[in-house]
Amino acid sequence: MTPPRSRTYDEVAVGDTLEELVIPLTRTMIVATAIATRDYQDVHHDPELAVARGSKDVFMNILTTNGLVERFVTAWAGPAAVVTAIRIRLGAPNHPGDTMVLTGAVTAKDDGDGRVEVAVRGANGLGAHVTGTVVVRLPRGGRSGTGPADREGGPPGNDGRPESDGRLEGGPYGGGRRPGKEGAA
Repeated sequence: MTPPRSRTYDEVAVGDTLEELVIPLTRTMIVATAIATRDYQDVHHDPELAVARGSKDVFMNILTTNGLVERFVTAWAGPAAVVTAIRIRLGAPNHPGDTMVLTGAVTAKDDGDGRVEVAVRGANGLGAHVTGTVVVRLPRGGRSGTGPADREGGPPGNDGRPESDGRLEGGPYGGGRRPGKEGAA
């Protein structure tokens, strides 16, 4: 089996686009991912209560959206990439029976530490569900790496931990804790 491909900083250019990712939004996915992220808010799993609260149906939670955005960018970047920041804003809700299409483009590069910024948009039948940016640190070099071993000798301070800008951290499994605060994982 061929190992997954990793992009290198040197082969990426501002303006490069990511291949779109089409995600069918099933009721099972929306409910299961809310429960998996320990988000028991009724609007994510109980259609009657969601409607009573003003929604047309249950809708996807932000932790799932965050995880899908991260998956989209890291599938493009490869296993040697280190996510250093994710900043997203929600718009139209993701309801069962719709489809979300994620698109993205490289908007900036930082030659100093090998960071690449990717603008991301996820749209459904109602409009933009999510917009934002993901910053990844890519390995240097002319050829693509194939895995975590390629991280050795990378940029100084590349210990694999995301840097924080004070916003909620986590993603689908991180529990939405604020940096430096105690909380359940």
